[in-house]
Amino acid sequence: MPLPTLFISHGSPMFAVEPGLLGPRLGELGRRLPRPRAAVVLSPHWMTRGVRVQSGAALDTVHDFGGFPRELYSLQYPAPAAPALAAEVIATLAHHGIEAIADAGRGRDHGAWVPLMHLFPEADVPVIQISQPAVPSPLALLELGQALATLREQDILFVASGSLTHNLHEVFAEHAAQSGVEAYASTFADWVWKQIDEGALGELLDYRTKAPFAVRAHPTDEHFLPLFAAIGAAGKDWTQSARISGGITHDVLAMDSFMFGTGPGLAPPNR
Repeated sequence: MPLPTLFISHGSPMFAVEPGLLGPRLGELGRRLPRPRAAVVLSPHWMTRGVRVQSGAALDTVHDFGGFPRELYSLQYPAPAAPALAAEVIATLAHHGIEAIADAGRGRDHGAWVPLMHLFPEADVPVIQISQPAVPSPLALLELGQALATLREQDILFVASGSLTHNLHEVFAEHAAQSGVEAYASTFADWVWKQIDEGALGELLDYRTKAPFAVRAHPTDEHFLPLFAAIGAAGKDWTQSARISGGITHDVLAMDSFMFGTGPGLAPPNR
């Protein structure tokens, strides 16, 4: 059976040490998934003109954030690299008319290693990243994912890392004049899941005008666009979907994540 594809909300870098609801559920999912040959991760913390693919024989753990507790900067995620897989990905994209460039110097950003610390805590699955093209287009990310849809039939797990809501102004303001979880984040998250559950891809692609609180949830949408890559990479099976409930962190960061192409017997770990 082909592997599913994943959209994982990675939230704040603090997710590495504050697992909340989602961390244990990702750990359970990692134990239940068929063992992947490797994982390919797309993260909005590596955005480029065009597409680049990590091809180094060893990949650093990059701490691409500032102002967080010291313990975060000592964390390492030493998963093996996979330069041969990088060549496969580049060839697959070329077959679909998408030019990609090998990048041997790029390390793994926190959009990749933070969620993987929960999904595969032993760091024993080879991991490479593919960059997110810097285009504000859900359709472009969908088509990029579709070009990689054959990976799941080759025991390669495709992980699109992002955030279901991502208003950093509200996070950093610490909600001085607010109390409790902001309802808009849950409302937006529920709308997204409803469209996924109903297979309403057109509504999702037009989320910017159709979804409630879309602009507040994503003042810029680079953290939402990976969702479309995960949908595309599941191919025709994308409507076999599941929601992994992650709750809300920092009052406004919805941590729900999704599986696509789940097939029978792979229920979401929501206990």
